[in-house]
Amino acid sequence: MMITTQKSKEEILALLSPYSKIVIVGCGGCAATCHTGGSEQVKEWEEKILPERVLASLVCEEPCDERLVRRDLRRIKRELDRAEAILVMSCGLGVQTLADVTGKVCLPALDSHFYGKAERLGKFLERCEGCGDCLLAETGGICFLVRCPKRLSHGPCEGMVDGKCEVREEMDCVWKLIYDRLAGLGQEDRLLRIREPLDWSKRVRPRELTWSRLPGGVDLQK
Repeated sequence: MMITTQKSKEEILALLSPYSKIVIVGCGGCAATCHTGGSEQVKEWEEKILPERVLASLVCEEPCDERLVRRDLRRIKRELDRAEAILVMSCGLGVQTLADVTGKVCLPALDSHFYGKAERLGKFLERCEGCGDCLLAETGGICFLVRCPKRLSHGPCEGMVDGKCEVREEMDCVWKLIYDRLAGLGQEDRLLRIREPLDWSKRVRPRELTWSRLPGGVDLQK
């Protein structure tokens, strides 16, 4: 999921200062899990902003899905038509989707950081960068692109000491972790394979993915 943090109260209020008619849209997915843009946070911000300035609020199931955004916004169409700005409590994808759908000023209440896993409540770890060329089958399910500061793709550098990273001494070397994981699975021979260079063309931004047929076989062109 996308890991987010909430901007400071002062920064958000400064963004909202030119507008007197505001709609707040939260996120029922990633931001809710991060406790940065779910129903509780939306309600909290309704109280921080003068009540007469907030026309309506809702928590969209997935603000990054244009279909769901259009569906959910129907519930507040009258208020949305009157709104001067929308405070979006989601990642940057949600902000951009709301802006595309509504054509209105959409202001980010959150800062987006990385794709991460939730280790426990309040602790999130970056584990995927969405590279478009997943190699986790070769590395025991551990991503070296994210977890190696030098982004080495064929093994550790000479700076590793006692299994620790040269760049961040408190951090385990990802290639030591990969070896230990593969050894535990009886697959350490995978590290002896010569891999082709990484295909960086798959990482050129902005990226786009368009299906003509869903994985289940549904033809999207009909």
